Amino acid sequence: MTLAPEPLVGPTHSDDDLVAATARGDQRAFAEFYDRTASRVHGLVRRVLVDPAQSEEVVQEVFLAVWQEASRFDPARGTALSWLLVRARRRAIDRVRSSQASRERDLAVGVRDLDAVRDDVAETAAIRIEHARVSRALEGLSAVQRQALELTYWGGLTQSEAASRAGVPLGTMKTRLRDGLIALRRLVEPAVA
Repeated sequence: MTLAPEPLVGPTHSDDDLVAATARGDQRAFAEFYDRTASRVHGLVRRVLVDPAQSEEVVQEVFLAVWQEASRFDPARGTALSWLLVRARRRAIDRVRSSQASRERDLAVGVRDLDAVRDDVAETAAIRIEHARVSRALEGLSAVQRQALELTYWGGLTQSEAASRAGVPLGTMKTRLRDGLIALRRLVEPAVA
């Protein structure tokens, strides 16, 4: 008959021993390690984060990581307390960086979504001038070209519907549209240059 190993709790056991026992799944050793170190971890994290709610979250994350990753502790590289405090400090700094990145992202989105200041009067005037130029240019098109453009672009008809309404084959409607757009471009572009 084998006896269960004696739990590693009490002042006679070092933090290193408690972390080693935690790595083997000893819940009481973990609880003892937590009781010994939680206030120091919380103080360190609180100094980095300032926010009490976030500090508590980070402390909880740190001790969860200790429970899950206690086997990674190497006593040859330092004490269990220094290992724990380094983890806590890194986790707190990561939280600060994450919060800053989140604020910067929100600011960038806010700036992007911010409506630019517009001069509605100037914009309306430009639209009216452009409308007048296009209307004058339309007068320079042949009657069939103007009809093709009016049916499709202003009337909202498809090319097939426009051909049917005008009583011409679809190919003829396409030709009239193409020729009308080319002529319209020639009439409008010199005014732009």
